Order: sequence, then C-alpha cells, then structure tokens
Amino acid sequence: MEVKQQKEISKTDKKKEMIMFLSSSEEKEHFLSKANRKILSDPLNDNNPITVQVLGICSALAITVQLKPAIVMSLAVVFVMAFSNVIISILRNSIPSRIRIIVQLVVVATMVILVDQILKAFAYDVSKQLSIFIGLIITNCIIMGRLEAFALGNGVYKSFLDGIGNAAGYGLILIVVAFFRELFGSGKLLGYEVLGHKGLTMADSTGLYALGYENNGFFLLSPMALIVVGIVIWVQRSRNRKLIEEN
Repeated sequence: MEVKQQKEISKTDKKKEMIMFLSSSEEKEHFLSKANRKILSDPLNDNNPITVQVLGICSALAITVQLKPAIVMSLAVVFVMAFSNVIISILRNSIPSRIRIIVQLVVVATMVILVDQILKAFAYDVSKQLSIFIGLIITNCIIMGRLEAFALGNGVYKSFLDGIGNAAGYGLILIVVAFFRELFGSGKLLGYEVLGHKGLTMADSTGLYALGYENNGFFLLSPMALIVVGIVIWVQRSRNRKLIEEN
C-alpha cells in the first residue's frame, strides 16, 4: 500500500510540474507577454537607437529639415526593418555563417527597392525629396545591427517586434527633431503656417510675425539637427537617471 501511495504521489507531482511548465511556456509565448512588451517598448526610451546607442545620426541630420519627409522616412524604416528581421529570422538556420552579411544585405536591399518603387508610384514628390536617402537605408547601421544581434538568434514574432520597436524609436527621434526644425526654421508644420503669415511688412503679417517674430534660418542648417538631438538626449537622461553613465 505504501509503495502504491508513493507512486501516486510521484505521478501527481509530475503532473503538477508539467502543468507549471506548460503554464510558464504559454506565458513566455503570450502575444503581449511582459517579455514581448519589453522588446517592443525598450527602443522607444531606455534603449533608443539614436539617443542611447548613438546610431543612425546621419539621417537625423539630413532629412529633418521638414516634418513630412521625416515621417515618410520613419515609415520606410519601420517597413524595411520589421520585414527584414522576419525574413532573416525565418532563414537563420539555413544561412551559412560566412555569407550571412551578404544575405542580410540582399534582403534589406530588396525591401528598400520595394519602398522606393511604392513611393515613386504613390508619393512621387516625397520620393524626389528623399532621393538618395531612401537608398541609403541599405547602409543604416541600426538595421544591420538588429539583424546581426537579434533576428539571427530569435524567432519570427520576437524579431518582428524588435524591428517595429527599434524602427519606431528611430522614427520618434527623427519626427521630434523635424518638428522643431520646421517650426522655428520656417514657421510651418507639414507645410501649413502655424506661427502666422509673414507679409512684406509687419502690418501685412499675422500671428507671431505681427509681433516682430522672424524665422530662425539656423534651424534649417545641419548643425542645428545635432544640437536638437543633443537637447533631446539631455532631456531624456535628466528624466531617466539610469541612462547616465557612471565614471
């Protein structure tokens, strides 16, 4: 009798362990589990590719004179990074290590060509405005970094979230910088006058221009993009002290 009771107890314990294991697996794989939310949200703040990892600065300088191209560039990077991550994650076990960089470049280049053709078909003016910068997404160090560091070692869904999160973090900074540069540089947002209308004389002007405000042309120059990015980094680290490096 004691032997039977011990066997029953051991079976019950094994069932409990199995249920706990399945429960924990389901938690890990849950669509919006804590780990998945962290992959998606960390690049927006604590691990932002521009303000924390200091990557992709070149495009922040080049395409943030106006808000519209910055938004289009951000959406293009979201598309390229998310689907490149997904494709590399699917192929990761079949790519020979010595040619993985070539495969990654081919995948990213294909996504970039798709974006370029879509822009030419549906937003030709923006396509001309962004010109070579869309093509330069191929060499964006953030995209290649995420393919190497994440997509090659993780599943499809997590890689998709990682691509969306990092591209959104990158795009967020681009849009913030472009917002201030267009607003103070030309008094407009998305081409619309928001600070008033500047006439030939002060009497003909409206809004802030009627009070003597003048557009600050320095905001339209590339150095101002660096200064705005620096201010964003300063504000972010003053609000999030754990980002401050210890000497």
